[in-house]
Amino acid sequence: MNALHTTADILDIEKIRADFPILQTKVNGRPLVYFDNAASSQKPWKVIKAIEDYYTKLNSNVHRGVHHLSQKATDAFEASRRKVAAFINAAHDYEVIFTRGTTESINLVAHSFGKRFVNEGDVVIISALEHHSNIVPWQMLCEDRGAKLKVIPINEKGELNIEAFRELLDDTVKIVSVNYVSNSLGTINPVKEIISLARYNDIPVMLDVAQAVQHMPIDVQELDVDFAAFSSHKMYGPTGIGVLYGKESWLNKMPPYQGGGEMIKTVTFDKTVYNELPFKFEAGTPHIEAVICLSAAIDYINEIGLDNIARYEHELLVYATEQLSMIEGIRFIGTADNKASVVSFNLDGIHAYDVGVILDQLGIAVRTGHHCTQPLMDIFCIPGTVRASFAFYNTKEEIDALVEGVKRASRMLR
Repeated sequence: MNALHTTADILDIEKIRADFPILQTKVNGRPLVYFDNAASSQKPWKVIKAIEDYYTKLNSNVHRGVHHLSQKATDAFEASRRKVAAFINAAHDYEVIFTRGTTESINLVAHSFGKRFVNEGDVVIISALEHHSNIVPWQMLCEDRGAKLKVIPINEKGELNIEAFRELLDDTVKIVSVNYVSNSLGTINPVKEIISLARYNDIPVMLDVAQAVQHMPIDVQELDVDFAAFSSHKMYGPTGIGVLYGKESWLNKMPPYQGGGEMIKTVTFDKTVYNELPFKFEAGTPHIEAVICLSAAIDYINEIGLDNIARYEHELLVYATEQLSMIEGIRFIGTADNKASVVSFNLDGIHAYDVGVILDQLGIAVRTGHHCTQPLMDIFCIPGTVRASFAFYNTKEEIDALVEGVKRASRMLR
């Protein structure tokens, strides 16, 4: 790429924006500026059309019928599993388990791994940057098993203290579970180093990649991670479906998370023999439409290219940080050297909620509050932040609108 060119010169941003019909919406008479992508992304026509095609051409239950529609739906369902496996470079497609989302994926591991491997006196390690969905399931496990939850601390920039993590590692630690990217600060964690340190101590690692998989390439084999979890709706796919990746060796040792149909080989009133992977962990009728249409979202991401996405979103992050930093009284929360496309901030003496309300009146959608990271907000001694999170369909002109909106909120609320 010519150094004088930006990624925006290579990506046709206007064409990309035309692929997302909701971006043509007006809010309070103004064009929608959607900066709440860390909460949920918008959907391109390719995904919307795939949903329509499923209900008009494929709608049927999977894995259970010999009739034509069931066979076609099953083929599409399993093709999507293979596509997800390829997207994250899993060694086997049966290492991909479909769940309802990142939260259920983490709960599955906490329950199933914990039931088999965590006992009284053992330790589970998480970090201070975690979403509640990567805190509460481990707390519940520790309370149930008499284990202890330990937390990797952070510095004032919102970066993990790796030396402190190193000191936490001993033979009582049974699993480490951390996010790749902080949803509230945008910090990109040094997960390769975390995994390497844990591996040296024979400790498995789970990664919450819900805020990473749509922004940068994820290769689970190269990372050598044991478990990884993410959600479709944050990567331009349907809601209500998520992925748990797990190494075959661990998944085979873990008991099922739920009982019911599909996760069995045989059932008698005396005993049940569980199914093979991946079906052992997929009890009941799955969210068939969402699984199949996640495939369309992956196709769309691949067409644009994750490397292109990462470069362009970094340009947006740098531009937004530079422009917002010129506003008097702004305080950025999370200033890590390595960040994804999230800017979290407050204005001195002004509640984040009030800023968010004024921005909404200007058609600008941001997220305000603690972002399901209350312990992290407590570390910074704040109730919450204004969070603007960017996607590859956003523009610098939209960031300009955000900056003017924040300035207006500052004038109105002081």
